[in-house]
Amino acid sequence: MSDAFERERQNNARLDELSAKVSALRGVTIDIYDSARSHEVIDSTSETFSSMTTQLKGSAGRLGRMAASGNKVAVFKLSGIIIGAILVLYYIWRLLF
Repeated sequence: MSDAFERERQNNARLDELSAKVSALRGVTIDIYDSARSHEVIDSTSETFSSMTTQLKGSAGRLGRMAASGNKVAVFKLSGIIIGAILVLYYIWRLLF
């Protein structure tokens, strides 16, 4: 009877050790998943800014061609619209956040 009790105690001790290891492994897995998800967000943001940079360069090129053609009134109007839009977006951003 004493032998069976000793084996049961050893089994319970090993089961507790295994449970602790499984919990630690679960924590590591969750950390890896969170890290991968944050990298995905960073990559997505990087792609968005890259696209925005390309579009901004194209717009600046078109604005430069318009300025070179000598149409100063159109350049001033477009510049005013762009500056106004940026200011409106800035104030909306400040109100919301």
